[in-house]
Amino acid sequence: MVAAVADEFAAKLAAKVQTMVCGDPREGTTPLGAVVDMGTVERVNRLIDDAVGKGAELLCGGKAESVLMPATLLDGVTEEMQLYRDESFGPVVSMIRAKDEADAIRIANDSEYGLSAAVFTRDSARGLQVARQIHSGICHVNGPTVADEAQMPFGGVGSSGYGRFGGKAGIDSFTELRWITVASQRGHYPI
Repeated sequence: MVAAVADEFAAKLAAKVQTMVCGDPREGTTPLGAVVDMGTVERVNRLIDDAVGKGAELLCGGKAESVLMPATLLDGVTEEMQLYRDESFGPVVSMIRAKDEADAIRIANDSEYGLSAAVFTRDSARGLQVARQIHSGICHVNGPTVADEAQMPFGGVGSSGYGRFGGKAGIDSFTELRWITVASQRGHYPI
């Protein structure tokens, strides 16, 4: 059952990723523009080569020769692959298949990073139970990992930074609480 759900998800995600065409960002006619520089292209290409060389399946996209990188989807990413631990900072999505809920939680927590996570489920109460077990600064149930609201605390755990910004929590993170007094009368000291 789990494999069948993953297979169906992979097919639907691949179909969506293929619609994300990259193009010259100055024209503004495509959803994806350029990555920052050729160093990024070389790094992302190495991550793709490493993953495919170690058994990942390239569902769509692939390596690039310019800063206009195609949206890429790799299925079957495993712990042995650099892409499992290293964020590409390119238009690459890695599918890591979990055996069950406990394995999914283990995979989510198997990282030094922990900025944002998401849990998708038909059972919101169960999703909340899973979200509580994921070590991240933010976890959304049935919503994308990319969400920002000015009044909400935004920040990660582990190597994903420290503190929070946004709302009262952000003010607290960047505030040093102090106590200062001014005596208005001469003090009485019995000793």
